[in-house]
Amino acid sequence: MSVRNTTSSSDFILLGLVVNSEAIGTIFTVIFAIFVVAITANLVMIFLIQVDPQLHTPMYFLLSQLSIMDTLLICTTVPKLLVDMVSIEKTISFVACGIQIFLYSTMIGSEFFLLGLMAYDRYVAVCNPLRYPVLMNRKMCLLLAAGAWFGGSLDGFLLTPITMNVPYCGSRSINHFFCEMPAVLKLACADTSLYETLMYICCVLMLLIPISTISTSYSLILLTVHRMRSVEGRKKAFTTCSSHLIVVSIFYGAAFYTYMLPQSFHTPEKDKVVSALYTIVTPMLNPLIYSLRNKDVTAAFRRLVTRCSSSQKVGMVSSSDKKIGLPKSILQDF
Repeated sequence: MSVRNTTSSSDFILLGLVVNSEAIGTIFTVIFAIFVVAITANLVMIFLIQVDPQLHTPMYFLLSQLSIMDTLLICTTVPKLLVDMVSIEKTISFVACGIQIFLYSTMIGSEFFLLGLMAYDRYVAVCNPLRYPVLMNRKMCLLLAAGAWFGGSLDGFLLTPITMNVPYCGSRSINHFFCEMPAVLKLACADTSLYETLMYICCVLMLLIPISTISTSYSLILLTVHRMRSVEGRKKAFTTCSSHLIVVSIFYGAAFYTYMLPQSFHTPEKDKVVSALYTIVTPMLNPLIYSLRNKDVTAAFRRLVTRCSSSQKVGMVSSSDKKIGLPKSILQDF
């Protein structure tokens, strides 16, 4: 009995990242390794920023929000992809498809806004260092983060109903590894030009606002850095800003291809590769770029390891003291 006959009429079939590949085992291993590294690196970043007082700054607070978004984003697509790679039935229910669309569009939209806000944070830090504690106080940071999450969720609440209310009465096979909106809309048996136009306008606004903020912020940053007399100050500013620009280039480049270029530039194979770049690879690269290129983060990690080692040694000493029965007064002297 075929897979199509054993599934509900409302279910979709995900054809996957690769179709009929003989190297499926190798691809599964690579994707699983990327997933583990991404989850581990992002959770470590969140934990370090939470427990280390020296990382309790606006920049690292926003960075912790980015790590949360990356963790949720990769968990939205990769587990289902890995299960489908080792399963015979590669179906996803209509409801699950809608949930996946909502979650990934929310995370993508939130990252769009957050990366723009991170550029603004760097602008204030470099161009207005004396006013930085006032302009980027705790309340402002919370408002900025909440705004990024709200903007992303608004994107999800707007685009998900548009996609899922289109009639699907033909093929149910999605030539993709998750329910990405353009791939799902290709299966519609009605005219989707209006829906695609609305989605295009929404994506243009979602990209235009953050890109304008990023471009303006970094133009002013470059002018300020150019005027700096301190070589060390220039180096520190370039190091911090270059990490952010690398993340921005990868993420926005993939989004621009997916949602802005005409259909003549798209093929299913290219779409899958680009989607894998920003939903699988980018969540792994973000924490690695910021941690490996950031002395504050590496120093915080060393301090955490040192504290853990010291605590373990103290625990071993206390345990040995109890075994040999040292008087309590003697222990207090030490």
